[in-house]
Order: sequence, then structure tokens, then C-alpha cells
Amino acid sequence: MTSPQKLHYSITYPINAAVEPITFQPLYMERIWGGRELENVYSRSLPHSDRPFGESWEIVDRDHEQSIVNHGPLTGATLQDLWQNRREEIFGTGFANHPRFPILIKVLDARDDLSIQVHPPVDLAESLGGEPKTEMWYIADANPGAKLYVGLKNGVSREDFEKSIQDGTVADCVHAVSPTPGESIFIASGRLHAIGAGFLIHEIQQNSDTTYRVFDWNRLGLDGKPRELHVEESLASIDFNDFEPGMDQPLGETLASCDYFQTDRKHLAENETIDNGQTHRFSILSVVEGAIESQSGRRFEKGQFLLLPHGASPLRAMENSVVLQITLPH
Repeated sequence: MTSPQKLHYSITYPINAAVEPITFQPLYMERIWGGRELENVYSRSLPHSDRPFGESWEIVDRDHEQSIVNHGPLTGATLQDLWQNRREEIFGTGFANHPRFPILIKVLDARDDLSIQVHPPVDLAESLGGEPKTEMWYIADANPGAKLYVGLKNGVSREDFEKSIQDGTVADCVHAVSPTPGESIFIASGRLHAIGAGFLIHEIQQNSDTTYRVFDWNRLGLDGKPRELHVEESLASIDFNDFEPGMDQPLGETLASCDYFQTDRKHLAENETIDNGQTHRFSILSVVEGAIESQSGRRFEKGQFLLLPHGASPLRAMENSVVLQITLPH
């Protein structure tokens, strides 16, 4: 699937165009481990009925992948266009040092095991030719017994791990957990990890696309060839003191909070409202269950993502609903 090229628009924006929630056209990415569960769970219309889509990029601002507004008076504008030209009006204050929108949000559909991989830590990323990437996973749906692979089993040393690469037994060194829908886990740069088959996951991450694969279950890619591995970079990046982590325990409504993003889970009763919380900043909402509605009557249902601009009016829950709210730290 060909990624969109870098786009530039010249659009005359109506005054107050950003008061309503902003939604974007998802970018669907083919992956050897993907499927079409987005059709079943979120009633999405996926392209190419015979192809596996493992990722839906919901909010993205990168050179060759751009979220494009798909509704309302801002239709056709890219996220980068809004960030560069209407930053304070739409997103609020305090973002002068960010040349790009700083986070990337995806839905992952894993019908097969993803590669065992790692993202480079901040202090090593540049020297390895990549970008640091800290992320979190929210389990939106899971098959019974499906496994996440996170961290190392107790007692596995770097030497043990290097030998397992040579022997093709890396999976025996990696710790596994079996989460249920509604649980989440924080994946800091340097944490060895893989998503097993049978998950639908909301991923909130730094705006980065650097992944080092250390083991890919000896399978072939979509082109029929073994997928590229990054053994040297992986060994440099892995935290070899990260043993057998469990799923995270929420701190009140907060599922994850770090230097790059905060994710809160809001349980809304019917007719309860949700707003940005921070009066001078935007937030991103992901509807996990139920439905919410804007003051103009626009409805957002399970599986939809929206950017709630700075100064936007609250949204109302149409039924008992669960919403993830993603904000940027001060």
C-alpha cells in the first residue's frame, strides 16, 4: 500500500471553524500479521477485501503520512497544516518548541504474532540512526488466552539472550502475560516487547516510527522474503534489567503518564459530559464503548477518534460510555 506523500494545502479557514471536534481519515497499513477485525468490531470499511491491515493510523503528522481532516469546514487540511498555521487557536498554548504534532495514535489489529522488537532509548536513538519511541497499549479487544510479550524472563542475561538469537529461541527468553480488555501497559523505550495474535489495541506513542526487530518467528514478509532484523541495534537498546513486568494498575482515571503524553480513562454515565479538562489546551478522545455527541448533534461511536480543540464545547454521553482522553504534559 502506497503511503500518502507530503502534502501542502492553501485553505481559507472560516472563523470559529475549530470550535467543533475535528476528525481525520484513518490511514490503513498492510501488515503480514494483520487482519480485518476493524470491520467486525468498529464497522469500518476497509479497502481491498483480500488484504490484511494491521494498523490504522488515526492521528499522525509525519513527512510521508499525514492525517487529513474528513469532515466540516476544515475538510482537506492536514494535521501538519493545522499545527503550523493555527496552532494556538486549535491546540492551545505551550507548544512552541514542537516542530511537529508530538504524538502518534494507532489502532493495531494483530491476527498473528508481531515481531519481538524494541525501540531505542532517548540517549541512544540518534547514534543508532533512529528516533526514541515510548508508547502505551490499551487493550480494546482480546481473544481468550492471547499473549503480550514484555520484558525478559527472570534470570535471563544478555549473554543468554545473544545465544538465543543464534539458536532461534528468542521467544523462550521473553516474558508473556495474558491481559483482558480494559487493561493497559506502558512500553518505555528500551523495553523488549511483542503483541501476540488476537488483539485489538489502541496505541498512544511518541511521534516516531523507529522499530528494531530482533526476532520474527522465522516467517516471511508480504514479499515472500525474510523480514529484515536489526540485531545490533536491538542489543544496544534493550533494557536487560527489565524482568517480568505485569499489566499496569491505573492511578485513579490515569492509565499512563510520562514526559510525552498522558492517557486517562473516563467512565461516563448517560448524559454526563466531557471536555478538555485543561481550559487552555486540546485533547484527543477515543471512544472505547458507547457513544458521545457534540453540541451540534454530531455523534461519535465506538472506535472513533476525535481532536477536541482548545475552547471547544463539552460532548455529552448518549449512553453509558468509556472514553480514553489523551493530553500532552506541561
